Parts: sequence; C-alpha cells; structure tokens
Amino acid sequence: MKTIAIIPARGGSKRLPQKNIKLLGEIPLLAHSILYAKANKEIIDEIYVSTNDEDIKKIALEFGAKVISRPESISGDLEPTVSALKNVLEQITDTVENVVLLQATNPLRPQNLLKEALEIYQKEKHNSLFTVSRNHQKLGKIVNQKFIPFNYEIGQRSQDLEPLFFENGLLYITKAALIMENIIIAENAFPFKIDSIFAGVDIDIQEDFDYAEYLYQKHIKP
Repeated sequence: MKTIAIIPARGGSKRLPQKNIKLLGEIPLLAHSILYAKANKEIIDEIYVSTNDEDIKKIALEFGAKVISRPESISGDLEPTVSALKNVLEQITDTVENVVLLQATNPLRPQNLLKEALEIYQKEKHNSLFTVSRNHQKLGKIVNQKFIPFNYEIGQRSQDLEPLFFENGLLYITKAALIMENIIIAENAFPFKIDSIFAGVDIDIQEDFDYAEYLYQKHIKP
C-alpha cells in the first residue's frame, strides 16, 4: 500500500500568467513542491504532477516527477482540486493507501512538516489531515456601512482574542479511498497546527509571488 504525492498544476492562470513555471529563486515554482516530495522519499513512494499544460509537463519530468495528463473537462477555473487527485488515482495501477497533496502555489514548507504530520496521522489513525495556522487579526463584517466585530470587542487587545485558525494550504494527507468519494478533508479530519511564516504564502497574484521570493531568499536559499 503506497503513499503518493500529487501536485496539481494546470496551465492558464489568468491573474498571474504561467505562474507554475515562473522562477522562484532559480527554479520553477512547481519544482519546489516536487523537490520537497523527493526530500521525503522515505515517506513518499511516487510523485505525480497533474496538468493540462505541455510546458508544465516538461518541467515536472525534468525534476523527476511522473506526469498525468489532466483532461480539459476538469481543468477549468472552477473545478475543485479533488477532481485532479481522483483522476490521477484512476489513471495509475498502483494500490495507493494515502495521498499527500502538495499545492504548487504553496511552495515553501518547513523541512520536517510532512514527517511530523504523517506521524500523527498514522499513530492516531486519522483518515485525513490538513495544516492550519493561528489567525491574529481582528475580523468583522460590514453591514449597512457599519463595521460589526466578529471575533473581538472594540478596544480588546489582539493578544486576548479567541483562538481562530485558517487552512493554510501547506499540506494535506488523505486516504485514497476518500478521494475516490470526492473528499479531501473529511468531517473528522485532523487539523495539524503549524506556526510558520511560510503559512502566509499562497501565490495567486504578483504580490504573492514577490513575498514568496523574499522569504525564499531570506530563509531557504543556501
């Protein structure tokens, strides 16, 4: 029973054209997640990139991943990620137990994150796990041009806020059987808490990319 990594990376990004092949540091954005998976070879048996783009396919192969061609019917802007994961499982013959989802748009991860997350996932026999981080902002809604605090009272200190967390996208581990049911995060999924500056990186626009570049140069580049 294998544990595989799947990296969805379609072409055709509108807000940041060709983002998955833009150079972050000296290598394409996509390659950072491939290399992270390769650095965890004691955990991950195979690495698959799901894409509909020929340039992305070439880069994936160059960095040692296997490529699964994603049909255009599941490559649209509104298509959920689980469609790509399910398509990979349907195309391969291996018997897969666990799927590690690594999103190309979250390229920076703590070195031991996967090892620590998988240890809890296996020890406590979870069927899915995803990473979350603490939110420290004072949030609210605007209703009829009036600001309505959501997680605090006006004047309250930020350090006294009720703990709230956000899904940071750094890592997901899920039973393959769940993905075949179109589920990545189950109702009883384990929220793996991580306090890392990398949790704030999710590349969608140029400013996100610039921030990732800054963190890469400051914290990762040898």
